[in-house]
Amino acid sequence: MPVHSPNQADQCSEASGFVLTRQQFDTPTGICFQFWLKSTEAFPVSVTAQEAVFFVLEEDVPRIKSLLEAKVIPALKKPLKSGAESSASAGWRLQSLPLKDLQQRPVYGLYSQSLAIYRQLIDLLQTYAIPMIEEDIRPVDRFLMERFIQDSARVRFSQQSAQLQPITYEAPLSMLSVDIETTMRADRIFSIGLYSDELSKVLIVGEGVNEPWLEYVNDERALLQAFVREVERCNPDIFIGWNVVGFDFRVLQERAKRLQVPLNLGRDGSRIQVIQSANGKWFCRIAGRVVLDGIDTLKGATYQFESFSLEYVSHQMLDRGKLLGHQMDEGLNRGEEIQQVYRTAPHRLAEYNLEDCKLVWDIFEKAQLLHYLVERSRLTGLPLDKVGGSAASFDNQYLPRLHRQGYVAPVYASGESQMGAPGGYVMESRPGLYHQVLVLDFKSLYPSIIRTFMVDPYALAEGTGTECSADDLVPGFNHAIFSRQRAILPEIIERLWQARDRAKAEKNAPLSQAIKIIMNSFYGVLGSDVCRFFDQRLSGSITLRGHEILTRTKEKIEEQFGYQVIYGDTDSVFVWLGDEFPQADAPAEGRKLEQFLNQWWQDEVQQRFGLPCHLELEYETHYRRFLMPTMRHSEKGTKKRYAGIRHFADGQEELIFKGLESVRSDWTPLARQVQRELYRLIFSDAPYVDYLKQIVAQMKAGQLDAELVYRKRLRRPLDDYSKNKPPHVQAALKARQQFSREGKTRVFSAGMFIEYLITVNGPEPLLFATSPIDYQHYLDRQLAPVADSILMFLDDSFEALHAPQIDLF
Repeated sequence: MPVHSPNQADQCSEASGFVLTRQQFDTPTGICFQFWLKSTEAFPVSVTAQEAVFFVLEEDVPRIKSLLEAKVIPALKKPLKSGAESSASAGWRLQSLPLKDLQQRPVYGLYSQSLAIYRQLIDLLQTYAIPMIEEDIRPVDRFLMERFIQDSARVRFSQQSAQLQPITYEAPLSMLSVDIETTMRADRIFSIGLYSDELSKVLIVGEGVNEPWLEYVNDERALLQAFVREVERCNPDIFIGWNVVGFDFRVLQERAKRLQVPLNLGRDGSRIQVIQSANGKWFCRIAGRVVLDGIDTLKGATYQFESFSLEYVSHQMLDRGKLLGHQMDEGLNRGEEIQQVYRTAPHRLAEYNLEDCKLVWDIFEKAQLLHYLVERSRLTGLPLDKVGGSAASFDNQYLPRLHRQGYVAPVYASGESQMGAPGGYVMESRPGLYHQVLVLDFKSLYPSIIRTFMVDPYALAEGTGTECSADDLVPGFNHAIFSRQRAILPEIIERLWQARDRAKAEKNAPLSQAIKIIMNSFYGVLGSDVCRFFDQRLSGSITLRGHEILTRTKEKIEEQFGYQVIYGDTDSVFVWLGDEFPQADAPAEGRKLEQFLNQWWQDEVQQRFGLPCHLELEYETHYRRFLMPTMRHSEKGTKKRYAGIRHFADGQEELIFKGLESVRSDWTPLARQVQRELYRLIFSDAPYVDYLKQIVAQMKAGQLDAELVYRKRLRRPLDDYSKNKPPHVQAALKARQQFSREGKTRVFSAGMFIEYLITVNGPEPLLFATSPIDYQHYLDRQLAPVADSILMFLDDSFEALHAPQIDLF
């Protein structure tokens, strides 16, 4: 029987809302699925007496029955009775279904009346290596998925049941930014910061005069109790923070348990659950509330930063940072500094705590991260707090449609895997320093290949079957044959494509970005051997078709127009118009190439396959000057590394680097700075010799020491580096030794950045560097490589410019 809020569902038989959270648990009458929905208020909906199901092959049913009748299932406390194939008292049932797998083999459904039995059945069949299908899909997720419920639902209540249907619904969602400050060992919480558009407050242990934004409490126990009261009062839908699950809520739960404080943050009064998965990832479950980590959310939205520390990201996005020193964020002196500030200036610590909350809030607002997650949920059915989720997104959209065509998903790792499916095509580049280079880019190439050539698991199953006529078949690669009439994925992509076009027209950037990420993830799902639909006939029909498209495009440009294609990468070609080509005419030539090639591909696909072509080539970029460098110590051109001056229609220009030192964090600031300025000078035909000589002179005089700092991340804990110890590890070991001499303990964990200098005595940590800097190292290993990558095309070299001249007379 459904459970609902008295102020909403008792007064009406229908309600709608955004699905905030979903939970599943066993009850005496079967499995219960509980959902919290948000309309103007949040309300729960419980659907009881449910079963869990996964599929098995019909050919394995006799063996499965034999096992289940012979084995003791702990949840039942007894062996299962003979002939219990359809006995409800057995807690499970096997049922023949009008479904088959993609190899045309009939399947049964194996239903369980409890989650405990469900998990034990999976363990049992796994032990005996009996194939299972879709057993990894959480029953509560399947409940929503099979009803095509993505982000929102309409609930029809009755005395006996609650029926959920998909609906488009705009719900007002409220956020609360949370941050805690603790001792270095996180064995005591000093303060808790809270920030939203309606609340700005810090709770802190200590004595002082309360202010509107600051409340002092007597001890840590009172702190936790005050936190629970504040959450109950402001009643947020979503908590946000920075590493908020793995640190803040984990520590809050640990301290609450230690101090015996019920951390009842759930909307039903239940306690939070912070758990760690087998791979070390932390998850937080709160009934009716979502917890979003800023780091994971930014990464999921494809943001990239040199460091994901709050200090670094906030400076990059907001042009401001923390109120206390940046060293606190790097973990080097964080615990001691916080403890010292707490002892001597608790008011200052409270300000710092609150500012951290504000920084996270402002990052979410500026990047429209909640809007992005809501749009992603609306398109895919993924919960707001789902990290990654490309495979789950694919399942949510694909499986219900596949089931309605009479199929279930394949068994994991059962697809063709011996054929080879290369990645994106990267052409051999032609190194050189060029004028007037255009970049033509295929818009969402892999999704458009799927859409055009009917690349699809269902279409493959139908195409390789016996019921399709020859006229219905589309040839792929790796012996794949697809049905042109029976396909699911091309229709999903078409729907998403149209939605993205509308989002662009409406300037809805979060929605457009969400759709782009979803569409581009489809190839990854089909091409990854850890995904259920992996099959090299599918992935090969995408990537090898991409190879063909890029190669044919290059040939057509060179044959029809006589221009050289100097490089190509996955979905783009770089066309050199010639150094004497008029700069003002380059954009028009780009549009001419675009129009001709799009029409040619339309005709080509129609003539060869009788299919409409959804490939779309765009003239994207005009480089006034362009450098394709060579590989180091080689005359061969590089891949995925180039630079140029991008020229815009309004006359503006931008210096672009891809894959070169200036955009790589493992090079020193000086090397990056020199590369950018040197390239700018050469691209502008300006003198560069005096600039390089000045840099060398300043460096040798010690004027640029601050720009010589290397900054590199530890990929694993420091003690795990046993044999190979690169420079940053050597520097970290020296730093730890020095801290030990000072009687201090420092943990050098995976992910920590190490700042160091190369001295005449080797790498030394920046904090404790005492030896003279080895300037010759920086000349040979930093400045020379970045300079020579472009000087070689001018018949010049860094060594020739800075080496001492020999006086012959």
